[in-house]
Amino acid sequence: MTSQLARAVLVSVGDELLFGETINTNAAWLGRALAERGIVVSRGYTVGDNRISIQEVVQTATRSTDLVLISGGLGPTQDDITRNAVADLFDRPLHRNERLLSDLKARFHSRGYREFPETNLSQVEVPEGAIVLDNPNGTAPGLAFEEGSTLVVMLPGVPRELRGIFLGDLSKLLEEWLGDKIAPVHHRMLHTTGVPESRLAEIIEDAINSNTTFARAMREVSLAYLPDLRGVDLRITARAVSTGKAEALIDQAEQELDARIARWRYHANGGDIVESVSDTLKDRGLMLAVAESCTGGLVTKRLTDYPGASASFAGGVIAYDDSVKISALDVSQQDLSRFGAVSEVVALQMALGVSKRLDSDVGLSVTGVAGPGGGTKDKPVGRVWFAVVSNGGKMTRSVDFLGDRDAVRERAAQAALAMLLRTL
Repeated sequence: MTSQLARAVLVSVGDELLFGETINTNAAWLGRALAERGIVVSRGYTVGDNRISIQEVVQTATRSTDLVLISGGLGPTQDDITRNAVADLFDRPLHRNERLLSDLKARFHSRGYREFPETNLSQVEVPEGAIVLDNPNGTAPGLAFEEGSTLVVMLPGVPRELRGIFLGDLSKLLEEWLGDKIAPVHHRMLHTTGVPESRLAEIIEDAINSNTTFARAMREVSLAYLPDLRGVDLRITARAVSTGKAEALIDQAEQELDARIARWRYHANGGDIVESVSDTLKDRGLMLAVAESCTGGLVTKRLTDYPGASASFAGGVIAYDDSVKISALDVSQQDLSRFGAVSEVVALQMALGVSKRLDSDVGLSVTGVAGPGGGTKDKPVGRVWFAVVSNGGKMTRSVDFLGDRDAVRERAAQAALAMLLRTL
């Protein structure tokens, strides 16, 4: 990365963001969208619906960046003060835009409103010298103007509207304004599950320090670790090179990485292991049935969220209470009493039972202690047993997961799908 690359600062406006009532998805989306266009986000601010706070942050931002993107506060209500605050900060009087007014009235009339709400008049006020960015999904346009060497842009806070403006008029404006400061950025994601971020980093960094070929390949790209409850994605990035050269560099890095992470890696264009599981089942002409206890249907939900699931998924049974394990899955009462519901024996019987009951080729089961209560010395909170049966073969496994109830359930569902994929 060179100092010539375009830099951006994000300013998110809204009391609801500070109070935690709304998650700031706009900042995350803008960060990704700008990075894809070769624009580096160097800083981000979140401020409330306060005139002075907005002006202080925007003024600071314009001193050190090529682009300031402000989101939120362009609506028609009294707390939407961003437009006025920014216009006053840079001494740009507001003027009514007649084209915007005409378009806005036409929009309201086309939707059956006889009277035009006077409160919406603020949305046709444009700072002097500003460019209007059309909003295909709402009533508040985007606004952009040059302030010294910085392009200041105001966008509505509604995610659908912000994205529509960005992908339309704003993308064209950024190309015109930033020109050769925009460096092409090329990414590729490698997906892993079942291995901690720290272990992956250890393996990769040891290889960089000890393997000349690997080290040379990785020096040409950058690598980011992106962990969540389901696993760790590795993002390979090549910047400021042609597409062909970037692909070659990324291919080489991926080949070197794959030799070290293959046991945990799975392939899915959308990033969800369900994609790989479903495609593998379809390719082999197999139908799956799932029995769940502690995950309460989470595995089934994820499988059926994937389009075309009916081609490979027969159905599932949520056998939360032991009586359901017995009646619906033919789990032995004696084994339940002897080994407990969280055991290898019961997990295996659940997988066999659901496969038989739903006449599937493959049976998958999950049973465990999600917490926060219910754990014992022998079966602590986080202990989960899995089983997969297929064509007379069987595989069982237990894992002790860390985290709260939601984390255990999410990690258990992912581990069940990963075990199934590797078994297949």
